[in-house]
Amino acid sequence: MITLPSFDEMYQALLDKNSQYEGVFVVGVKTTGIFCRPTCSARKPKAENVEFFSHTKEALTNGYRACKVCRPMKEYQSAPEWLVPLLKEVEAEPERKWKDYELTQMGFSPSRIRRYFNKTHGITFQAYLRMSRINGAFLKIKEGQTVTQSAFEQGYDSLSGFSETFKNLTGFSPGKQGQIVTINRIHTPLGPMMIGVTDEGLCLLEFTDRKMLETQLDVLKKRMKSELVTGKHPIIDQTEKQLEEYFEGKRKEFSIPLVVPGTEFQQRVWDALNKIPYGVTRSYKQQADVVGDVKAVRAVARANGENRISIIIPCHRIIGSDGSIVGYGGGVHRKQWLLKHEFENQ
Repeated sequence: MITLPSFDEMYQALLDKNSQYEGVFVVGVKTTGIFCRPTCSARKPKAENVEFFSHTKEALTNGYRACKVCRPMKEYQSAPEWLVPLLKEVEAEPERKWKDYELTQMGFSPSRIRRYFNKTHGITFQAYLRMSRINGAFLKIKEGQTVTQSAFEQGYDSLSGFSETFKNLTGFSPGKQGQIVTINRIHTPLGPMMIGVTDEGLCLLEFTDRKMLETQLDVLKKRMKSELVTGKHPIIDQTEKQLEEYFEGKRKEFSIPLVVPGTEFQQRVWDALNKIPYGVTRSYKQQADVVGDVKAVRAVARANGENRISIIIPCHRIIGSDGSIVGYGGGVHRKQWLLKHEFENQ
């Protein structure tokens, strides 16, 4: 694990634009949601508005987007000449989903790009694009929450005035259709997680670097006829507290109300997952038997993968028939950690 210099030392290096710290850290600016190199020429933020990371991957995972001024996603000196045209295209269209065949048509080798990003930034090119899109969307939602908050605080002369503002922000009228899902990020020993709640309960808990997170957010919005707004909520606080107790080995069961819209089959699979005791594992085949169809192993595995509430709905307790630890959206390393943690704290 890389040990960073002290906060004061890094902050002074940032103020001084000290090039000796290039490659030592990148800095995330909480107020803008971007991360920068130590030598960035942009206006320097206050100390209370920054956090430092040893690697670009950490900044991305914690919800930041690359600065367009200092371009921290380039290698600390300069990107290789062959990659520059693509980086310019990505910068011009940050929301675009680049497919391998599109890269090939442009004359790039997807495998070469993948190797470069893995070596330089510790993530694949597609993972970088995905996290950038998610972080950008999160920032936009956060900006929207500010608008919503100001609507409540400033007040309106008529209900119709507020309703029009609300509809422009969320896409539907208040009280008529849909609902708001309050989302935020929480930190855990296994990395940052995105959490989503309604007044009825928890509906999303995913690691921010999960490949399916974008899809899960879209599915959630459609199934719940909802829009996403960042903010604070008592259920977020409750979940964060119970997760902290879980990771400390002090909690084996959660008492958080859940909101899990899905098909009838998915509901059965998720309900069966919730009944697996702490520290106990089942195979996909055993889980299919519990659900009521021993032949539905693949369908059960698929439903497990579509679970939107990690840890609390414990899909990490499902293993291969031979005891192998496979098939976890948050990453096999996290599944191994969770199972070891539960076995040791039974």
